[in-house]
Amino acid sequence: MEKYIDGFITALKDTLDWTWNSIVFEVPWYTNYFWGLIVISLVVWLLEVIFPWRKRQGIFRKDFWLDGFYMFFNFFLFSIAINGFYRLLQIGFEDIGLAEDSLALFNPEQWPMWAQLLLFFIVLDFVQWFTHTLLHKLPFLWQYHKVHHSVQEMGFAAHLRYHWMENILYKPLKTFGVMILFGFEPEQAYIVHFIAITIGHLNHSNIKLTYGPLKYVLNNPVMHLYHHAYELPKGRYGVNFGISLSLWDYIFNTNYIPEDSGTIKLGFPGDERFPKDFIGQNTYGFKKPKS
Repeated sequence: MEKYIDGFITALKDTLDWTWNSIVFEVPWYTNYFWGLIVISLVVWLLEVIFPWRKRQGIFRKDFWLDGFYMFFNFFLFSIAINGFYRLLQIGFEDIGLAEDSLALFNPEQWPMWAQLLLFFIVLDFVQWFTHTLLHKLPFLWQYHKVHHSVQEMGFAAHLRYHWMENILYKPLKTFGVMILFGFEPEQAYIVHFIAITIGHLNHSNIKLTYGPLKYVLNNPVMHLYHHAYELPKGRYGVNFGISLSLWDYIFNTNYIPEDSGTIKLGFPGDERFPKDFIGQNTYGFKKPKS
């Protein structure tokens, strides 16, 4: 038990130290997620200001500051706590003799780095796509995912507006996905993470992008806006579940883009009764749903 307690405390301290060192520029610039997130956010926000898709939407749209808080809470504050529990999981694996590469189907360590990163990107994105479909399909998970879909006006910071319980689900599944196919995280994995952050910000932005023929591979703002549509096609529990790649939606027939005006109503039926504040939104999923 002492080993678990020490591991938990050490993981918390290490993550806290890393976050602080990132703030004061004492980590390599290419792994500095704190300032990297700020730079990406400012660039995408500037593009929203210069090339707005929905002209009537304000620069400081509805819930702009709330979503900004979510962005730092989920990416940094909550990650400090969850990394402690993640370390407990690692120690548990070690105790039963399960190493990171024990479940790996093959070892791509000898591949060129670009090939490792591409596979890493694809594996992570598919796991996230699959997890995302579960958040919509399973009623008890949807109660938490409603936080993300309570956005009324779309903008870059809505990307990281989600209930902290989603991290509890996403992180272990992503870890297992990497363990099964890789057994390790590539040395330059930070490249994939920064690309994913950028694509996620763009997908939620007030910018009209489709990428031409690449729309069948890359998720985009037009496609993702319909994921947040108030009205869904009859019989569907959701559409356009892609995170970075739209590929999975076209393969599994969950794609849906009827038009591209960007003027559709966002949200979900009953969202007028959904809490508007951070505390209310993050306790909502633990309450018994009203009939």
